[in-house]
Amino acid sequence: MRVCAVPPFAADAPRVDDARWRPHDLLRVSRLAPADDEPEWVRDALANAPWVVVRRTRAAAGFVAVGVRGRTRSQRFGAWLDDQDIEISRSPEELVDIDPLDGRHALSARIALQTLRETASPLHDFVWGPTGGAGFELATGIPALTESSDLDILVRLPQRIERAAIASLAHALAQIASRMGVRIDAQLETPAGGVALAELAAHKPRVLARASRGAQFVADPWSPP
Repeated sequence: MRVCAVPPFAADAPRVDDARWRPHDLLRVSRLAPADDEPEWVRDALANAPWVVVRRTRAAAGFVAVGVRGRTRSQRFGAWLDDQDIEISRSPEELVDIDPLDGRHALSARIALQTLRETASPLHDFVWGPTGGAGFELATGIPALTESSDLDILVRLPQRIERAAIASLAHALAQIASRMGVRIDAQLETPAGGVALAELAAHKPRVLARASRGAQFVADPWSPP
């Protein structure tokens, strides 16, 4: 997030992980209480699309750490949502089979996403879904992708898989990205947190795992945190 609001709860309030909401879930909200330090564009963004994305940050009980998406890449605002104001929740994997908006099929990111939806896709045996602009567009029905947009995806890997399978997946996604002329940014959701597929496939001794308690380098993303 480029900017983050001051929490509406005490600084020493216990922070919790609420299993109902996971990072990258998209939430339709009935309202989002204004923050004193929020940018001017936030209210217009919510009027256009009353959706926010769950951030990878712990919040006090009754609140969810969320991000508001504006019209440009620089317009990202970290906010705190009262969980009573959530109307609908959409996880990335729930968005895979949603058809794109009319006139959006020709975008490179959309073509790549369609390829990943096919039976022969390297993701066929995984639980996965689009995040970023593609996920936002599918969930909200509001255009968010451009011709230069990356395709961001999340792959859930609660169980360990072989290094060879990691390398094979990274190679297959890279080939599709090259053919479509788009960058595919794949993040793996592991017990240690979110890990970039590219980092894990590079056989680095330690990879950066982003979790709700903060980011840290880990040797094994499947070891208990």
